[in-house]
Amino acid sequence: MVTTISRMQFLRGDLSGRSAPLRPPWAREEALFTSLCTRCGDCISACPTGIIHKGRGGFPYLDFGRGECLFCEDCVRICTPAALHISPGQAPWNLRASLNTDNCLAYRGVECRACADPCESRAIRVQPRIGGVALPNIDLSACNGCGACQAPCPVQALSIQPLRREETA
Repeated sequence: MVTTISRMQFLRGDLSGRSAPLRPPWAREEALFTSLCTRCGDCISACPTGIIHKGRGGFPYLDFGRGECLFCEDCVRICTPAALHISPGQAPWNLRASLNTDNCLAYRGVECRACADPCESRAIRVQPRIGGVALPNIDLSACNGCGACQAPCPVQALSIQPLRREETA
């Protein structure tokens, strides 16, 4: 399979295309996105939760440490060069929550539900355990990658990342 990477990824040495920054919802494939995006900043201004920021080269990227995506489509509506574009039936992205159990307070024996409470899709469930602290569990099929779980985590045990191929199968 051929992987298309942007010029920027090539110059950074990311020949696999794995280190691409997280782009706003409904962003086109990375190489096409970077060729279409004019770096005007309109999507940054339009984002009601303030999670879209100007990154390397002036291209927009997402910072879920500041909030969540509401999938309001404001960034797409304002994107005149169509670097962000919704096709009928298209999901906003293939991002999902990922839990680092080494950092997670619950896995260290401390009661914490900071990630599960803001999860509207109920993708993060806290499983009770006899004689122990309840542990969070992520249902990837229910997770929409909105990022609501990341900012409230006091130890940054959660991150929003692209699904790997084996997780989509």
